[in-house]
Amino acid sequence: QVQLVESGGGLVQAGGSLRLSCAASGRTLSSYVLGWFRQAPGKEREFVAAVAWGSGIKDYADFVKGRFTIYRNYAVNTVHLQMSSLNSEDTAVYYCAARSLSTQAYNYWGQGTQVTVSS
Repeated sequence: QVQLVESGGGLVQAGGSLRLSCAASGRTLSSYVLGWFRQAPGKEREFVAAVAWGSGIKDYADFVKGRFTIYRNYAVNTVHLQMSSLNSEDTAVYYCAARSLSTQAYNYWGQGTQVTVSS
């Protein structure tokens, strides 16, 4: 089992920045991928970014490249999502998720944190 707890959401003006955090516990993370997803009202959940904890290999959705950065903090088993140049389309509930390197499906999820971008 992997437990994930997100924090850092809130209200930000368009063009602003926000950092989300996801604290992970329960398993050694070296064989896991930690990712961020988001779900806007009336839309399906979509992939945002992910990082393989052990290798550091990162992946981003095209719509966040150059604006969002995912990175790990080994000391506290936390993965962050630094978001900049935010716009109203980034408004969503952001979820942290984890999957084993041996699977494609994310099967551990956090409770989500709301990000609202005001124009």
